[in-house]
Amino acid sequence: MDTNTPIIHSKPHFEVLDGLRGVAALAVVIFHFMEWVYTDPPKNFIGHGFLAVDLFFCLSGFVIGYAYDDRMADIGVLAFFKARIIRLHPLVILGSVLGLLAFLLDPFGGHPEAYSSGKIILAFVCSLLLIPLPVIADRGFNLFSFNAPSWSLFWEYVANIVYALVLWRLDRRYLVVMALLSAGLLVGVAYRSGNLLGGWSGPTFWDGGARIAYSFTAGLLIFRYKLIIRNKLPFIVIAVLLFLAFISPHTQFNSLTELLIVLFYFPLIIMIGAGAVITNRTKACCTFLGDISYPFYMTHYAVMWMFGNYYLAHHPSMSILAMIIPVTTTLLIGIAYLVMIKYDRPFRNYLNRKFMGRR
Repeated sequence: MDTNTPIIHSKPHFEVLDGLRGVAALAVVIFHFMEWVYTDPPKNFIGHGFLAVDLFFCLSGFVIGYAYDDRMADIGVLAFFKARIIRLHPLVILGSVLGLLAFLLDPFGGHPEAYSSGKIILAFVCSLLLIPLPVIADRGFNLFSFNAPSWSLFWEYVANIVYALVLWRLDRRYLVVMALLSAGLLVGVAYRSGNLLGGWSGPTFWDGGARIAYSFTAGLLIFRYKLIIRNKLPFIVIAVLLFLAFISPHTQFNSLTELLIVLFYFPLIIMIGAGAVITNRTKACCTFLGDISYPFYMTHYAVMWMFGNYYLAHHPSMSILAMIIPVTTTLLIGIAYLVMIKYDRPFRNYLNRKFMGRR
């Protein structure tokens, strides 16, 4: 999941895309709540919310190309890597710490006593360093035991490395070939699994590679070919169009539905969002959504495990859940905002001054 970079500030900004990133982050959080309530995906009203990650990947390709394609030769690979680590890793660290605390102190359940101190420490260090280690059963054998969403950041880092070493200098015709090949891989994943949900666990590890290979490349191609659709659609309309993908019904053709969304619909949404005209009335909303999207995404999952253990232990009624989920989501947004202004921005500013020479 990419976010605004320090180097992008000197260029015109795509505020609508920021807003869409926030809408997608909200969809992920709601999906994570509801997958505890509805373990049968067809019954989940937002059963395709996990596809928001594919939108993040596609946005990343577009934004990285926009921010760096014409600057990589000047700034160099090392400066690029430092900038990306400074932008992304502070929240990787915080998300891991929150996840560890939730694992050890969950008031509703969990079994930390079932694991040796050595295994817990090793899993935590690997989470901090973004080294996949799916060894904690009580965390569903996630690649990153203490912050499940980090799986997408792992692939984000991989995509950034490939971009810096190869893609930024690669002719766009070869990118088209890469997109077609990776689309073929994605079709294979959907055919084998019946969905595109994989990437977060050990057995589905390489599914994540197929997901980012296509979507990141597609986003980069949208930028390289200037596939921007100029329009005057209000942000709310584009946001609703995006959200429709997440609430699309499950059918017997589920794998095809998800493929069509990822292969064609999300790139189209980005083309429309990049070409939309922002108004002063909605600019602040889009900016806010974009700003909190990454901290929201990276800090919410510790609460998900506590919610899941609460749900399994107490089986609350739908009327109670109808209060708990919106209130908790609102609190998570507030926490994400506080994390952004009290931790993420100050920490990144310090790192930029120390390692990038920025004041």
